Amino acid sequence: MRTGIFLAVLLMASVALAQISPDVALDPIPGLPSFSTPVGVKHAGDGSGRLFVVELGGTIRVIESSGSVLATPFVNLGTRVTSGNERGLLDIAFHPDHGVPGAAGEGKFYLHYSAGPTRPNGTDLGDTIVAEFTVTGNPNAGNSVPERIILSVPQDFANHNGGQMRFGPDGYLYIGLGDGGSGNDPCNRAQTLNPNNLQAPSSCGSSGAIEDGLALLGKMLRIDIDNTTAAGSNNLCAANNNGSAEYAVPADNPYSGRANRCGEVLLYGLRNPWRWSFDRFTNDLWIGDVGQVTTEEINLLEWPLGNGGNLGWDVCEGSTLSGNSNLTCTIPDSILPVVEYARSGGNCSVTGGYRYRGPVNSLWGRYIFADYCSGTLWLGREDNGTWVRETFGSAGSVVRSLGEDEQGNVYVIAGSRLRMFTGETGPVFADGFEQ
Repeated sequence: MRTGIFLAVLLMASVALAQISPDVALDPIPGLPSFSTPVGVKHAGDGSGRLFVVELGGTIRVIESSGSVLATPFVNLGTRVTSGNERGLLDIAFHPDHGVPGAAGEGKFYLHYSAGPTRPNGTDLGDTIVAEFTVTGNPNAGNSVPERIILSVPQDFANHNGGQMRFGPDGYLYIGLGDGGSGNDPCNRAQTLNPNNLQAPSSCGSSGAIEDGLALLGKMLRIDIDNTTAAGSNNLCAANNNGSAEYAVPADNPYSGRANRCGEVLLYGLRNPWRWSFDRFTNDLWIGDVGQVTTEEINLLEWPLGNGGNLGWDVCEGSTLSGNSNLTCTIPDSILPVVEYARSGGNCSVTGGYRYRGPVNSLWGRYIFADYCSGTLWLGREDNGTWVRETFGSAGSVVRSLGEDEQGNVYVIAGSRLRMFTGETGPVFADGFEQ
């Protein structure tokens, strides 16, 4: 059974006693070295079996299908990135046609990073940059100079940059952005849809000028990077001064073409969607949104995603009103979490993960996620319309990110090491069961 995101039964997930098959383990990958502040692991979708480990300082390392790590990084951004705390090289996304010979997207990949000393004109240190890069003649070596800057977004503070970036099942690029930082969203970015209503940075403890791009903070964006926008009047909040942009907005975006809105926005009311994913089987969108004082949350949006929605921050934290955990969040268009847990007992920051669709039979359909601070891993399981979480155990270190390979195996970045879920395998068919 698949669940509707607005059902009241999904307000609060319970914690179940461990019902995890004893064959499942989280094992280190033999022969891999430690990485330098790894924050992500992705595959290129090109059938090569390679994994790409994103390091916060601005490099990406290649793990070959044989399991060996190449000595030379896939890319090194150098002074194009500033790193530290929550800033840095945050993610990579490969064009859906990255590995298709002759296709327009062949060899293209996209990086999401915090602008460093070498940065585009008009941007400030730490601003969000999404840029297009290409591989060289060597598929294991990407150019470190971007082909084009897709968009830039100003940041109020140094934290809550979001970070995850993925191509969706529709071929569009999805970008998760945090609320601009500090605490309790002092500039009210997450709930501001009209760029004409933006608070001046100086009024909320930040600096800089009022720019339309600030209205993209605390949002999930969806853009078309295979097309561009010509100069002229439009409602793109990250467009150039003349209205042109190195992307277009899908016509079915909820605010496409609407006055006093940003056409790029798909969802709003996010605090810091550090890690999120699409279910490779159903296409559903899973978002781990980091909490502030009381609650960490996982949100589920079924595919097709519909006409947007409000994840609640900062009016709400989790399924209750911010500052009053006794009152249910009932704001208009609110999407309530399917799983949430308290910021207590060492837990302080959710790391969103994946609904497992790999070869380990007993994990099929479980949503795997973690807490960064405690290193605790959970498996979310649907039970008669409610998602319950089962404690798997500790990763033994902080968990910055989870990743998935082309076969659906799920990886955990625990500290500076990469681990993988293992267990009894067998053929998995379209309904998720062996035959």
